[in-house]
Amino acid sequence: MSNQEAIAREIVEIGKLMYERGHVISNDGNISAKVADDLFLVTPSGISKGRLTTDMLVPVNAKGEVLSGNRHPSSETPMHLEVYRQKSEVKAVVHAHSPLATAFAIAGRAIDEPYMPELILGLGVVPVAPFAMPSTEEVPASIIGLLEGNALLLSNHGVLTWGSSLIAAFDYLEQVEYAAKIIMTVEQLGGGRKLDEKVRERLFSLADNYRRLAGERKTDD
Repeated sequence: MSNQEAIAREIVEIGKLMYERGHVISNDGNISAKVADDLFLVTPSGISKGRLTTDMLVPVNAKGEVLSGNRHPSSETPMHLEVYRQKSEVKAVVHAHSPLATAFAIAGRAIDEPYMPELILGLGVVPVAPFAMPSTEEVPASIIGLLEGNALLLSNHGVLTWGSSLIAAFDYLEQVEYAAKIIMTVEQLGGGRKLDEKVRERLFSLADNYRRLAGERKTDD
């Protein structure tokens, strides 16, 4: 199996996960992955992410030009390509309309409450991009300067995440939706105790160790 074929299969799997977990409905959302320096696979327009097949995926170059096949790529492809242009280490981008995260986007509210270690280290601040008309060049322009972390809310639109792999980008999507749920629930209870600056500093001092534990365990020969 070629690298492109393996990536295509993973896009299909991620699409089904997004659909099954309620991050998208109908034909919402889009997924892309970087195959090579000038080759990307993008989900097609007008197809449910829960019903994707590998032959539906559209190969495009860094300009967004379709390289083969008879399908149109997602109209949000320019937004994905902007992320790749700005962040060379990124290998995958996911866009969804997860209900709670989208509610934050509609409210114009960043996800930045320091309630849990996981929200601070695993996700960080999720800013809100200004409103841009979907499927236009306004969208990629609206996210410039807001790509420091791994997630972004698109005002009155949805959520955008990216990562070093497809599963990493999907995990950030789930973290954003989970964070929105936690914050909304805390506020329904009347508010919560935020972790103070000293605790946050201690957490950041442990970040490298957490990353080490997330990797493979090294053993002696």
